[in-house]
Amino acid sequence: MNKKNILFILASFFIIQAGWSQKSFPNLESGKNSINFKGDPKNATDRKSLAFSDKGAWFGFGFLEPSEIQAGFSGPFLMTEQNGVWLSSSFVSLQLKDENKQEIINWKNSLVAQNSYNSHLEQQFKNEKLEVKQQLVFLSGHSALQKTAITNKTAKPLTIFPSYNATLFLDDLQLSNENNVLKITSAKSIAVGYIQFLKTKSEIEISKQGYQAQTEKLVLKPNETKEIIVSQSFIFPQYSWKTENETIQKTVFNTLLNNTQKEKEKQLSQLIAKKKTIYKDQIYSDLIAKLALTLQTNTRIAAEGLKHGGLFPSYNYEWFHGFWAWDSWKHAVAVSNYDSELAKNQMRALFDYQEPNGFIPDCIYRNNDLEENNYRNTKAPLAAWAIWKIYEKTKDINFLKEFYPKLKLYHNWWYKERDHDQDGLCEFGSTDGTVIAAKWESGMDNAVRFDESKILKNGEKAYSLDQESVDLNSFLFAEKNFLSKMAAALKLSVEAKKWNEESAALKMKIQNQFWDAATGWFYDTTIDGKTLIKAMGCEGYCPIWAEVASAEQVKAAKINMLDSASLNTFVPLPTLAANHPKFKPDNGYWRGPVWLDQSYFGINGLEKYGYTKEANELAHKLIHNAEGVVDKGTSIRENYQPVTGKGLEAFNFSWSASHYLMLLLEDK
Repeated sequence: MNKKNILFILASFFIIQAGWSQKSFPNLESGKNSINFKGDPKNATDRKSLAFSDKGAWFGFGFLEPSEIQAGFSGPFLMTEQNGVWLSSSFVSLQLKDENKQEIINWKNSLVAQNSYNSHLEQQFKNEKLEVKQQLVFLSGHSALQKTAITNKTAKPLTIFPSYNATLFLDDLQLSNENNVLKITSAKSIAVGYIQFLKTKSEIEISKQGYQAQTEKLVLKPNETKEIIVSQSFIFPQYSWKTENETIQKTVFNTLLNNTQKEKEKQLSQLIAKKKTIYKDQIYSDLIAKLALTLQTNTRIAAEGLKHGGLFPSYNYEWFHGFWAWDSWKHAVAVSNYDSELAKNQMRALFDYQEPNGFIPDCIYRNNDLEENNYRNTKAPLAAWAIWKIYEKTKDINFLKEFYPKLKLYHNWWYKERDHDQDGLCEFGSTDGTVIAAKWESGMDNAVRFDESKILKNGEKAYSLDQESVDLNSFLFAEKNFLSKMAAALKLSVEAKKWNEESAALKMKIQNQFWDAATGWFYDTTIDGKTLIKAMGCEGYCPIWAEVASAEQVKAAKINMLDSASLNTFVPLPTLAANHPKFKPDNGYWRGPVWLDQSYFGINGLEKYGYTKEANELAHKLIHNAEGVVDKGTSIRENYQPVTGKGLEAFNFSWSASHYLMLLLEDK
């Protein structure tokens, strides 16, 4: 080996060990600052800024805007507490003083850089005396480690007295010092926090407002660097703090960071390799990194009532701290592209609550004292789609064996509880007899097609709307086909044949009852099937996605989907046609705004029927015209204004990220 090769290997080794450069991880650069985590939380419920988290942790951090506040990361934002609150503006906030008790560095004027990656956060400060580098990386779903590296830039030795302090936003917390570990308990959560100043002696003083911790003085020779590592843990009692703490004590920070970088680099490499050929440009690799990070920051490990891990719709929105049924099905399909175990657990989380008759609740929460699980309705049946997609990625036959009986039960529940006239076509409904819960069951709460809907009783805790919905029955058609595939894989040939027969019968009903040749669209009908409810909406292309429409019907529907006066708006495929009198593009929820799941169903449906060019044109507009989607720093939104492209409703939204990811990747 020649001298140049030896020097190159040594240089590469030191770059990796430093844990500061991303040169060895090119795909991590795609995610550099893809979401803006900067902001100064002003109080516990300030939701103006976003928080970085990883490994399913129930807490997250961000960057402070340059200010007089000491060096540290914002937060933590605790999802263990209430429905997400900031513990402090910066709970582990650093001060560096000299022997005269004077601050050595002005943090506001010394900030050099703040960078986020899918793997970690890092920031750098520098003045004429010191260079300070801070990095934060998650060890697990319970703990994050924060390293501060302090370098003497002068020609003389420096003596520095580091300390940490914080003022609490919350008044329900109790701080205590247990063997130089700062313990945090709450009157509103069973999770316990532990802050540790590792491998250094610390003197912790607790006040009513917060705490102060003085760590050992540092004597730095010229150009010498020394490190301080702090662990922050928030752990639910179902997990072992003893085991977690043992792991913390033996963890080497640089090794942890390097391993996390490798893990994220591998994840992004796999996703980027799956891009459709039309998305070969770097901008789409950057978008994939942003989408993966969006899903990452919404991922939670199992805790309390959530018996398996999964994804929130958005941790940033107060009322989205739970798992919803059809959100979960969609999340699982996207996540199966890079984390099959998380995808499986996302499915298990809702089926943990399946009732003996097959019913799946609409949504479930960690703590029912905060929010009750919603048993008033379920959601559209897309579970079999998700299970089959996971199986296609994993070929895990035991996973199919686990879920096939549950899926059968859930599928058959619809025909027992939601087919009022027993004609083989189902209706959305509720368990409590309310119209609002029945609308929720569709997922399209205020859709125009439900404006005149009334409720009908089918039986005990079983009610239907007085209309048969085309999307519901299209999803049930797709479920029969997925169940047939599962039965065949499980060598249940008789059951596979039965599903195919049911599928063929339902196909004819959908094509005949819900189709309007005059307008070239599928609509809901009255329960007797005789009258179309003519509001051209996104439910009309669900038969295309489910592959239940005839080729002639798709050809006609495609005209509407490409019509700029109707459904081909600036951001295409709105929930209601733009030329409908009740079209409400601004904050109309399901009366105009574009929801990514529905747009995906339309575009993917066109692909399935061979209209690749048209599908790609719509997808391009969906990606490039929606505000901030391809921009660095801007988070993915819940839905988008179809005429202007403005982002609407919740920030950092999981199913939008999920369906953008599905659009970008090959469906294999």
